[in-house]
Amino acid sequence: MKPELKIFKIGGGIIDREADLMEFVRLFAKVGGPRILVHGGGKGASDMMKRLGIAPQLVNGRRITDAAALDIVTMFYAGKTNKQLVAALQGRGVNALGLSGADGNVILATKRPVREIDYGFVGDLSEASVNADLIQEFLNLELIPVFCAINHDGHGQLLNTNADTIAASLAKALSEHYAVSLHFCFEKRGVLEDVNNDNSVIEKITLANYGELKESGIIADGMLPKLENAFEALQFGVNKVVIEHALHINEELKTTLWLN
Repeated sequence: MKPELKIFKIGGGIIDREADLMEFVRLFAKVGGPRILVHGGGKGASDMMKRLGIAPQLVNGRRITDAAALDIVTMFYAGKTNKQLVAALQGRGVNALGLSGADGNVILATKRPVREIDYGFVGDLSEASVNADLIQEFLNLELIPVFCAINHDGHGQLLNTNADTIAASLAKALSEHYAVSLHFCFEKRGVLEDVNNDNSVIEKITLANYGELKESGIIADGMLPKLENAFEALQFGVNKVVIEHALHINEELKTTLWLN
């Protein structure tokens, strides 16, 4: 039987509110067992861009990253946010290791080709992108990897990859060695039927009704890449995918995704 591995992706407004972020750290520290944390950057990078006169651009929840935007997201994601989380976890007795994809060549990305949209310095991942053996070594040493959204192409170029994509790619790659559960954690209790009603959680979403929810507009914007990555992870052998409130990760009310 494979050992269990939990992968948590934290994002949304939780990162923007320090008290909430520290409460998540407290809960994450108590989870126990092998686990990995993946984080986005919240609104900090976008706010900095606006102060510098750079207009943030997002399409379906994915950031267009030109050279100027790449500098800023690298500072926020791989710098401030990553090290803030690592330090907070160390303060809770969790031996965390902050990583970008370039560190140890642990995640290798390919610059997204220009099609209808030029996403700039955005990295796409493949089945061969994740160095699962090296990550397994970290876990065997009882280190807790903390991944930001910055990767590289192996030729000296940093790239920005959606953090949901990174979490799903890690889950897929490590499912060969572990029974992986993937947790997308943000400021809502799950996927909501009514965005203004926190109790309207859709507790089960299948691949079949995902299309209907997307067409009706219930699933839109930043939730789109989350669910696209989630269903792909399930198809590649990940045991379970849940979408839940970052401050209630032990609560039963959440969205669980199933293939059928």
